[in-house]
Amino acid sequence: MQQELPFDQADQAAAKPKAKKPRAPRKPKPPVRTDMRLVIWISAAIILLDQVLKYYVVHILRLDLLREIDVLPPWLNLRMAWNQGMNFGLMASENNSARWMLIAVAAIIVVWVWIWIWRSNASRLAQIFAGLLIGGAIGNVIDRILYGAVADFLNMSLPNWTNPYSFNVADISIFAGAIGLVMLPQKPQDPAKSRRKTAAKGSGKAPGSAVRDNTRDGADNSR
Repeated sequence: MQQELPFDQADQAAAKPKAKKPRAPRKPKPPVRTDMRLVIWISAAIILLDQVLKYYVVHILRLDLLREIDVLPPWLNLRMAWNQGMNFGLMASENNSARWMLIAVAAIIVVWVWIWIWRSNASRLAQIFAGLLIGGAIGNVIDRILYGAVADFLNMSLPNWTNPYSFNVADISIFAGAIGLVMLPQKPQDPAKSRRKTAAKGSGKAPGSAVRDNTRDGADNSR
């Protein structure tokens, strides 16, 4: 026969609250990533324009044989130049290993810019500049793979001054994209986060502990 508990003990057992199960920690929200479709479209447009013009100049106009064609002298001319180095002929070399080294450097820059823009939740203007830089770099890489050198054909001079250098659409795109990314203003920080960080540094506590202390103090004052 089961022994019955005294009345007061039975009430205490019934009134005893059940232990709550600990809540599972909330998963942090994934960081916001940039939609890279605009970068892809800009890059593809630059690559297409660059390669079509180079094909037209080299294979249709045969500028590699004629060497020079005046369009609007002296302001705009076509002057064929095979660049085996970087801009303005820097690091030019006929060595095949130098060509592949420049291809590798360009590939690293493209990947780095792509990851940077993707992870930074970049603005549309930053995406446009990144697309220009990536498209131009890939356009010149295609030249190095197909021809062994970059096809430069645009030349702009002034009266009584002849520009000794030629360039192409990819060079213009790389220059504009790089300058745009460097000059682009940084996104302003959240003022609330900045104040919390400043307060935490001044008190020697982490931002989360400062918020918890303020909440605890308000609860104590309300009692």
